[in-house]
Amino acid sequence: MSLAEVLAIAAVIAAAGILAFFLMWQRRNRLRRHFGPEYDRAVQETGSKYRAEAKLEKLEKRVKKFDIRPLTSEERVRYREHWKTIQTSFVDDPDMALQQADDIVSEVMSTCGYPLTDFEDQAAQLSVDHPLIVEHYREAHETAIRRARREASTEDVRKALIHYRTLFDELVVEPIPAGGGRG
Repeated sequence: MSLAEVLAIAAVIAAAGILAFFLMWQRRNRLRRHFGPEYDRAVQETGSKYRAEAKLEKLEKRVKKFDIRPLTSEERVRYREHWKTIQTSFVDDPDMALQQADDIVSEVMSTCGYPLTDFEDQAAQLSVDHPLIVEHYREAHETAIRRARREASTEDVRKALIHYRTLFDELVVEPIPAGGGRG
């Protein structure tokens, strides 16, 4: 093998290495931008950026298979009216309001096409389309668990309802038409 052939092979190997590094860097940045704090959560849970990225990509592929759709106008009106009732009931029965808030968020998620499974799976699925809002869901759910154990105050329940409301608002928002303006 001539020196020129060795150098050519070395150049191809170096180029392949640079390309692989660039693609890995690009993938990592895309996942970080898309998932935001959920990316860091996945890294912490898995203990590795590589495993976290594989987990998030697998999750994206799984959620893409779901038939996720926006709510119809009628569904949005019905859910918003129900939410008003939940908020009003907080004064008389904060625990019931908290349970109903969790129920309506789950119902809206189901209506939109998210399969209802255990909480962690639901939160993970939601993180694909709503990565900046899912933390509200986690906080509200954690408060509901603490309240069931009598470890959360009424003020904690009030804050949990605000967290649920943030997620609820995100899920019932009117879709933006393809042209970019609100319909």
